[in-house]
Amino acid sequence: MTRAFTLFAVLAFAAPVLAQTPAPAPAPATVKVTLTTSQGPIVLELEKKRAPLTAANFLRYVDQKKLDGLTFYRAVKAPNAPEYGLVQFGTRADPKKTLPPVKHEPTNITGLSHKSGVISLARNAPGTGAGDFFITVGDTPSLDANPTATGDNQGFAAFGHVAEGMEVVKQILAAPTDPNKGEGVMKGQFLIQPVTIVSARRSN
Repeated sequence: MTRAFTLFAVLAFAAPVLAQTPAPAPAPATVKVTLTTSQGPIVLELEKKRAPLTAANFLRYVDQKKLDGLTFYRAVKAPNAPEYGLVQFGTRADPKKTLPPVKHEPTNITGLSHKSGVISLARNAPGTGAGDFFITVGDTPSLDANPTATGDNQGFAAFGHVAEGMEVVKQILAAPTDPNKGEGVMKGQFLIQPVTIVSARRSN
């Protein structure tokens, strides 16, 4: 009885103190980055909690200002629906701009999916993604990991989405491409007039 009363008394006296001391704000699960382009701003919201490695990789490029002056250089349009596809930007493996690759984070682990407006890490083999990124226009589940498929079934590492400026992304996708530029499956996918990224900065 005495111990119970003592505990009650401690809580009773402590309650006013706790009420006057605001709890620290929880760290946000996402972080915003604004790409200021020659066509207008694109605000990205990165999933630093669900895709921590890939989001941190992108933020390395932002914080070191390695995206400044680079371009959106590729627009991949769906064959029968050119309003759908993806646009790509980044270092294009320039050794002066490209940082070491990051471990692959497949979508079946992160819980993310290539919905319209998702930003993802371009790669060759899993674990080779570094300084090139793409944004989808239209839902593209075929880019997600599919562990039941044969061959390379790891998909691409989605790590955020466009929060504002999707109209700019669509303008880039609609821009004309050079039918003779590029090789193999990438032939005809390179923009005649690449869109410059003036700056990339955290915005929260």
